[in-house]
Amino acid sequence: MAEKTKALSGKRIGIFGKGGAGKSTVVVLLAKALRDCGYEVCVLDADSTNLGFHQALGLNEAPVPLMDYFGGTVFSGGAVTCPVDDPTPLAGAEISLDRLPRQYCVHNREGISLLAAGKIGGQGPGAGCDGPVSKIARDLRVHRDGERLVTLVDFKAGFEDSARGVLTSLDWAIVVVDPTNAAIQMAADMRHMVDQIRAGVLPATDHLKDPKLVEAANRVFREASIKGVLFVLNKIGDEEIENYMRKRLEEKGIEPVGVIHKDPSIAMAWLKGTPFEGITTKKDAERIIEELEAAEEAPFSITSAQKE
Repeated sequence: MAEKTKALSGKRIGIFGKGGAGKSTVVVLLAKALRDCGYEVCVLDADSTNLGFHQALGLNEAPVPLMDYFGGTVFSGGAVTCPVDDPTPLAGAEISLDRLPRQYCVHNREGISLLAAGKIGGQGPGAGCDGPVSKIARDLRVHRDGERLVTLVDFKAGFEDSARGVLTSLDWAIVVVDPTNAAIQMAADMRHMVDQIRAGVLPATDHLKDPKLVEAANRVFREASIKGVLFVLNKIGDEEIENYMRKRLEEKGIEPVGVIHKDPSIAMAWLKGTPFEGITTKKDAERIIEELEAAEEAPFSITSAQKE
């Protein structure tokens, strides 16, 4: 009898959060937890400004950005456009890691693969829009011969990528909520955005003059694959803070699926540029993976707004 496919195999999961919420930390923790659970894991760094992500995974060097692989941004004469101005699919965005040149994909000792969409720090005046990074993050599909990877996408801080349509190509979105009012409001905004996509609301297209581009934008949203949005509390230092945050989120119809407790060793790892080792939050991440698997295996997909 063939072995049953694991619930999250082949899924694309995006991690979002406001600046400082700790989304990159959550990505690293979830990648490690998924690997410990027997999944093949690929992480796509789609944060156009964050540096040092590879170090948290225990890698000495970051991969060459996929932006180079695809020929560069349209602003610098390349082929990668912004999905707001050009919603058409990125050509060649389905990639086998076995056939991708080695400089574009690095692997740590745990077997986690890391790709980087692109950075804008060195692009120069007038070329600093990171819309093309969002296009890669929206359209990239990776696989390895004979294996269905879980792809974790680390998006840049804030709401902009969500407004560019990247949610449409994900199976699940995870919003990281730290103990701030801004994070709680962003959680509500993200839930509303996902609910609208799942309800069939089409994107704004008044800026597009070409009917073919309008149809392409609408098609992206009509064919959206996202099943729901889940919420994770992060940097939780004590029970009082956790209870207060849960109460505030409950008022907005949101029930978190997990908690990442405050761990000083994580802040020190980011400061020193060292891998996450000896952390106390491993169990927190494992419980979140269990909740993700349960959500994926549910008879119907749900958003937090429907949890009552």
